[in-house]
Amino acid sequence: MSREWERVQAEHKAVILPFLSAVPVKIATMARALDIEVKSATLRPRISGQIQRSESSGSGYRIRVNRHEASTRQRFTIAHEIAHFLLHREFIGDGIEDSILYRSTLSDAREAEANRLGAQLLMPEQSVVRALRDYGGRATPEIARALAERFEVSEAAMSIRLGLG
Repeated sequence: MSREWERVQAEHKAVILPFLSAVPVKIATMARALDIEVKSATLRPRISGQIQRSESSGSGYRIRVNRHEASTRQRFTIAHEIAHFLLHREFIGDGIEDSILYRSTLSDAREAEANRLGAQLLMPEQSVVRALRDYGGRATPEIARALAERFEVSEAAMSIRLGLG
């Protein structure tokens, strides 16, 4: 796993690990297991999601995801916001909004960290390697398309995960 994974607290890893063995990863259920409320919402244009403190959630956090975006984008947004919770909780304050380009008021480095960890949560390395073996072990755009469908992620996300783009 990545350096971001190494920074995740042991108690959170214990909650997350069981979710990483099944494809597609049940990312919203993972969030709830981490005591993060997940809500579908109509957000401002170009805002994919946000994480903020919430009195109604057990952990005090809530993810809102833009209901008007594709389900694959919504899944990545939830994973990205979980990554912010795991890595950048002290910066959340009144909320972090992430745009379609996954930019927020946080630094580009923190956004890149959330993107990397979010991708790992949705497309766990061992699961990707096993699935790639099912298709002969060689990554191609066609295989990326098939795996994207299997993992319920965008073709672009899977292509990046496979090192194609």
